[in-house]
Amino acid sequence: MNALAQVPADFLFALGTLRKAQCRSELRLDEIPAPARLAPYAVALGAEVFSPTAATRQVPVHGPVAKAFAASQSNAPASEEDDELATGRFILLHDPDGSAVWEGEFRIVTYIRAQMDAEMGNDSMLGSVAWTWLVDALENHAAPYRAAGGTATRILSESFGTLADRPDTIDIELRASWTPASADVQAHLEAWSDMVCTFAGLPPLPPGVTGLPNRRLN
Repeated sequence: MNALAQVPADFLFALGTLRKAQCRSELRLDEIPAPARLAPYAVALGAEVFSPTAATRQVPVHGPVAKAFAASQSNAPASEEDDELATGRFILLHDPDGSAVWEGEFRIVTYIRAQMDAEMGNDSMLGSVAWTWLVDALENHAAPYRAAGGTATRILSESFGTLADRPDTIDIELRASWTPASADVQAHLEAWSDMVCTFAGLPPLPPGVTGLPNRRLN
């Protein structure tokens, strides 16, 4: 039996909407292995934000459903001169039986980490600000959701001994999840991609300007 025949139609539809997402050119998206124990069906994307001159990549689809979404790739490797500003993960989970905890059949789980400058990193309100970035991004993209939750963590890195000359750094990590209102998750990926760029310190796109797609179809 074709593996695709065993994939729920709702999950295939959701994957199709992910492929339509218009993400900023500074964001590199790649398929990464999806967690196997969180839900019967899952797809995961890893993101890196580089300086605006860095090349972009396509978002392939993970697992057996990849055969249904063949696309050409432009997997240009990052240059050593590219400046990494933030990293993240976007995971879409699907359980056809639904989940009382999720309050639905789908769940989006995300992780974002970025290094902050000293002034912002030491701000006691940084965690609240990080959560606000998530909420604002979803609202700005009209991505309806419910049952959202998450944690924001500040991480101080200090160097000693032969590395003592390195300056201290402060990173912010946001781990969050929410339930999309439907299987159409295009706006959710677009909102998340904007949020990763916000963590990276990139200015928002001017009104009326749409982010460039980071994939092209055959």
